[in-house]
Amino acid sequence: MSLSRRQFLAASATVASAGFGAAIDPIKRPGDKPDLKLALAAYSMRQFLDLKKPTMTLFEFIDLAADLPLDAVELTSYYWTETTDAYAEKLKAHATKKKLAISGVPVGNNFCVRDEAKYKLEIQKVKDWVVRAAKVGATTVRIFAGGLDKGDTLESAQQRVVAAINECCEVAEKHGVLLALENHGGITDTPEHLLDLVKPVKSKALGVNIDTGNFKTTDPYADIAKIAPYGVVSQVKTEVYPDGKIQDADLARVVKILKDANFHGFVALEYEGKDDPKVAVPKHVKELRKLISG
Repeated sequence: MSLSRRQFLAASATVASAGFGAAIDPIKRPGDKPDLKLALAAYSMRQFLDLKKPTMTLFEFIDLAADLPLDAVELTSYYWTETTDAYAEKLKAHATKKKLAISGVPVGNNFCVRDEAKYKLEIQKVKDWVVRAAKVGATTVRIFAGGLDKGDTLESAQQRVVAAINECCEVAEKHGVLLALENHGGITDTPEHLLDLVKPVKSKALGVNIDTGNFKTTDPYADIAKIAPYGVVSQVKTEVYPDGKIQDADLARVVKILKDANFHGFVALEYEGKDDPKVAVPKHVKELRKLISG
């Protein structure tokens, strides 16, 4: 189901009302009832979508998702075979035909790089994908902060990241897309470090991508709960890593954390487990659908 313009503007207004100029404040959600919509991340099928030796296209991924109880697909930028407007329009049309929204377009970037030329290229990459995301009707673009270069300081890296996000937010605002900064290790390894990058950004177009499998802290669930109030999209993994040690995620607990934060937005299963995703993904999608609907 595609989001109407009115629904998208309502979502944008939700983020804007949080005053992301003072982004440390939780987002003011509409009403007191959470609204979770279920998506599937293309990254879940990365073995088949890898452009070095692909055995599945994004169109076939959409077909696969259409047979599952999903509201949307997340079309990871890594698997686009083209970056033309025509290709974006075909993806959008195919998802619409299959009655699926496009929840987001995750991008891989590193705003911590110190080399000026590379830094500018990373910023331009995100800007370009914001435009493409808008063309396919996606509401979010997932971005990374990055990790420290050798010899760099946390403070200097944070300043570069904030400056880059501010610049990219100008494009995101223009195109009606939300940037979602992910907790992805590096200088976003803790909730506090993540929010240190969100707080200074003066834009209504910034939120957080809550990745439930990326905290390698003592209590990942507690840390997910700390960032949940700032989330505009979430990627749910089937594993967590307390103190860096892998264990199966308690998906019921994860969904409860999102609901307790009155989360409104897409929740994308991003499967990274060891089992065949064509077998495991349908099982986990059905579990998440039941938990979200319950």
